[in-house]
Amino acid sequence: MKFLYDSVITIIKALLPIAGVFNKKLQLGARGRARAWDILDQSIKKTMPKIWVHAASLGEFEQIVPILEKLNRENYQIVLTFFSPSGYENKNNTSLADTVCYLPIDTTANASKFIEIVEPSLAIMVKYEFWPNYLKELNNRNVETILVSGVFRENMSFNKWYGSWMTKYLKAINHFFLQNEDSYRELNRLGYNNASVSGDTRFDRASHLIERDNHLDFLDKFIGDKKCLVIGSSWPEDIQVLQKWLRENYESGDCKIVIAPHEIEISKIETLQHQLDDETILWSSLKRNQKTLTSKSVAHLQQSNILILDTIGLLTKTYSYASIAYVGGAMGTSGLHNILEAATYGVPVIIGKHYEKFPEAGKLEDLGGLFSVSTPDEFMEIMDQLLTDDFLCDKTGMICGHWINSNTGATREVLNYLKQIDEKLVIS
Repeated sequence: MKFLYDSVITIIKALLPIAGVFNKKLQLGARGRARAWDILDQSIKKTMPKIWVHAASLGEFEQIVPILEKLNRENYQIVLTFFSPSGYENKNNTSLADTVCYLPIDTTANASKFIEIVEPSLAIMVKYEFWPNYLKELNNRNVETILVSGVFRENMSFNKWYGSWMTKYLKAINHFFLQNEDSYRELNRLGYNNASVSGDTRFDRASHLIERDNHLDFLDKFIGDKKCLVIGSSWPEDIQVLQKWLRENYESGDCKIVIAPHEIEISKIETLQHQLDDETILWSSLKRNQKTLTSKSVAHLQQSNILILDTIGLLTKTYSYASIAYVGGAMGTSGLHNILEAATYGVPVIIGKHYEKFPEAGKLEDLGGLFSVSTPDEFMEIMDQLLTDDFLCDKTGMICGHWINSNTGATREVLNYLKQIDEKLVIS
């Protein structure tokens, strides 16, 4: 099976540039991976020990941020790699790493070349990034390797006839820091017990958001003294279910709406505006060639009911203005986005119906801090309840905030482990 895997991976590597002609994300990935070797050659410092951190995409990057913030940059060079364009294209200029590039495709030759160039003293994988050839190289070179915020499920490839062969490559990982007990049991069934249930580092990341300055002047002007629904990381499938309520609210003007779509290309924003079929205001129209808001912009904001954030980097601050938050991705098949970023501000959270692979959503729903909806009528019903019943809204929000605070600590466990390996790895 390993031979078949290597053959398929080699074919995929050859076809990716061609497939990129028809798919923008594949094109970004193919071009980025082609530049990865040059980035490594130009930036790797041979005289300095390296820590290699790999996160598949933007979501996994958010999980590793609390760890990155504590890694010793004076004594170690941090090499950060991504597999997905959603990670690299958004975070290639992050100040939390010295070198950032795409991870070359998992061929035997690529893995050997990458590890030889980087020469990591420590490798940190995030969640469930298990590339056999890279793990084999790390194991062969005795590189200390850990998995942070790891997840193992019964339906993963390790338990399938076509993927069970990969289980042996997990021996490269010295310690598995897992999110939950279910993952620990699944890992045990695979024959590994060098693990601990430390939790999800995203809780630590989310808990710190509330401590920073989240002030945004344009949102102060837009919301005023009204309640606000923040729709984060939305997809067309989300808006399709929400639009009935959005149109009724547009007529009444009772609640201000801020929408931060997952995709902000001009064509996607135009599609969103067409879906809403109401007058909207774009963040870009406010900030174009302006350092401060003009009186005309302020008037426009105050009169408008729907503000679209056609930019990146403002969503987590925007959640601090929410009375209620809707987190997108689970209405379709794209995957639920981060509910912790909204919940940390102590506001009720609403999501779509497909969240089976996101245990944190099920847990918060069981506690009473989250609502899942699948139809326009269900969304209208829960919104009407939350907007008219202040006690219910406050209670639900308090559950969310308490849930975040009671699940922090994963970062501390990982850092304590790293200190035991070498105190120089972590800054105090």
